[in-house]
Amino acid sequence: MAGKRDYYDVLGVSKDATDTEIKKAFRSLARQHHPDKNPGDDESEKRFKEVQEAYAVLSDMDERRKYDIFGHDQPGGSPFGPGG
Repeated sequence: MAGKRDYYDVLGVSKDATDTEIKKAFRSLARQHHPDKNPGDDESEKRFKEVQEAYAVLSDMDERRKYDIFGHDQPGGSPFGPGG
């Protein structure tokens, strides 16, 4: 999936980051970019969603393992995007 940033870069952690480091980075960035703290700031809202997506993958051991192997190109996905 072209255009997506590396989830580790999104959270500002290394690829060998612990669960605690990932959670700490997520909480810090989520607070910083939360829509309630930045009303009307579309860029901050976009960043908040990106941080949430990265955390959803990296905080789940199975999803993180798949991401580490395949990146954004998870098996079973259509090369043409959603809806094929």
